[in-house]
Amino acid sequence: QVQLVESGGGLVQSGGSLRLSCTTSGFTLDYYDIGWFRQAPGKEREGVSCITFRDGRTYYGDSVKGRFTISRDKREKTVYLQMNSLKPEDTAVYYCATDWGCTLRYGTQSYWGQGTQVTVSS
Repeated sequence: QVQLVESGGGLVQSGGSLRLSCTTSGFTLDYYDIGWFRQAPGKEREGVSCITFRDGRTYYGDSVKGRFTISRDKREKTVYLQMNSLKPEDTAVYYCATDWGCTLRYGTQSYWGQGTQVTVSS
C-alpha cells in the first residue's frame, strides 16, 4: 500500500524557516519522482518543488526559487522541503505526491499525502 505522510508544518513568523518531511512507504523511493504542492484557501493547488528519482535533479516554482530547497534520503525513504525566508503568502496546506516527470502541474499525480498546514504570520 502506497503511503506518503507529511510532517513539520506549523506557525512561523515572516522571515522564519521550517522543514517539511514526506515519509514514504509501500514503494521504492528510487523509482518515483516526488513533488511538493501547496494549496492556499480559495486558490488552486500549485506545484512548489520536485526531485527526480533517477539523478536527484530538482525543480522549483518561480515563487519559491532561492528560498526553498528539496532533498531526499533514500535510506530513510523521506523527501524534505527546507523553507527559508518564509512570507505570509507561503501560508497553505503543503502536500507531497508522486509526480512522474516532475511536471509540477496539479492533476497528473498518482499518490498524495494528507497534507500539513504551514502558517506564516506577518
